[in-house]
Amino acid sequence: MDPADPCFLDRPSPTVAPDLLGRILVSERPEGRVAVRLTEVEAYTGLDDPASHAYRGRTARNAVMFGPPGFVYVYFTYGMHFCMNLVTGPGTTAGAVLLRAGEIVEGVELARGRRRSARRDTELAQGPARLTQALGIAREQNGEPLPGPVFRLLPGTPAAPELIRQGPRTGVAQGADTPYRFWLDGDPTVSPYRRHVPRRASRTSQ
Repeated sequence: MDPADPCFLDRPSPTVAPDLLGRILVSERPEGRVAVRLTEVEAYTGLDDPASHAYRGRTARNAVMFGPPGFVYVYFTYGMHFCMNLVTGPGTTAGAVLLRAGEIVEGVELARGRRRSARRDTELAQGPARLTQALGIAREQNGEPLPGPVFRLLPGTPAAPELIRQGPRTGVAQGADTPYRFWLDGDPTVSPYRRHVPRRASRTSQ
């Protein structure tokens, strides 16, 4: 299905997620354009998904997830990072796909300037926080339409089914074993899998 088709995102997130692999997301910011070929994504649903921001119902933070498909959901995490999701349908239930990693295919110099800590180009968008940083995305982009003045999703080259891998989601405490993470096998931009590790309570001195 062509990403320009309004029905592309108007499907359940676990269906949309693997279809995003190999697609090109373009980000137009005042300082220039950066485009990323998506290589890793994670699907989240709504009230039935304990790992989803929508699990406990609608809030000011997650309201975009409960709206119609075709919008961007950006959230702040760990007090330092932004992560980007594409809201999926149907609009009667919450759902979104987290963009976890990709290959910068346009605007590499601009992405390097935003990601000065990256040692190589494969690390520019290797992880959800790195991807948003490379694309110049922050809280202000929450709720942007897709397509719109900031974001466009281009066909790219859809991933061959034999290259798509599926497994548990990364770093979530609940619903971690749900196989809603999809990635391109062998692609160097895919982020390392990390299972959630509960934080240990700090010991007080005796």
